Amino acid sequence: MMKVYILGPVGVSRSGHEVALGGSKSRTVLATLMLAGGRLVPDAQLSELLWGWHPPTTENAQIYTYVSRLRKRLSPEIDIVRQPPGYLVRVKSAEFDFEIFERAARLGQEQMSLGRYCNAARYFQSALELWTGPTLANVTEFLASTELPRLDEARMATLESRIEADLRLGRHLRLVSELTGLVAQHPTRERLRVQLMIALYHSDRQCDALTVFHDGRRVLSEELGIDPGAALASTYQAILRGEPSLLTEGELRPRIRVER
Repeated sequence: MMKVYILGPVGVSRSGHEVALGGSKSRTVLATLMLAGGRLVPDAQLSELLWGWHPPTTENAQIYTYVSRLRKRLSPEIDIVRQPPGYLVRVKSAEFDFEIFERAARLGQEQMSLGRYCNAARYFQSALELWTGPTLANVTEFLASTELPRLDEARMATLESRIEADLRLGRHLRLVSELTGLVAQHPTRERLRVQLMIALYHSDRQCDALTVFHDGRRVLSEELGIDPGAALASTYQAILRGEPSLLTEGELRPRIRVER
């Protein structure tokens, strides 16, 4: 089975053995085409992602060379098709780690909507385990700057969803350390701050939970010039009132049955 990886250094394996792809530009072409999901990628877009605003005069010939090399290494599992004015991939029998990630995250959300929080947490965790290192670590800076924000947001949203599932399962104590580190890394990401406040509150650390709110209000004001959002503000008020059913995202819901 062939496997294509982008959730870390871009690479390909066949039956457990690494496939030689060449340098960063070949990997850039492969990652671009795979992330397009079967859609046509124009030559002009490939050129920009390979060389930025200063392509060589032989850009089309060089793109053709990169594609030809990839075709030889990826056939027959993956076809790269020329369809003017660009290229697209047709995957016949290969796994793509980002597609697997998206499928697992989607299944996790479906389980969340059904109240099956144990199953949801497992799906989210399996999705997150696909991230093996710095994403797109060996492609051009032009592709990295274009795609990394989207990929990082997908990962963070799935991580927050996994934490929400764990909160609903009453795993507050084990989450405090993880969330403390995440809030330090992403101080303006309000959903993480809400989740840390809830985990602290249910760990009998009400004062620490309120401190997390005040720190967040200061950071948001100083760095972005804004006030806390509705979820953060309502979580703060709920903690002040000592609401016993506070679960996640500042909402008050009935106590949930913990799956075993």
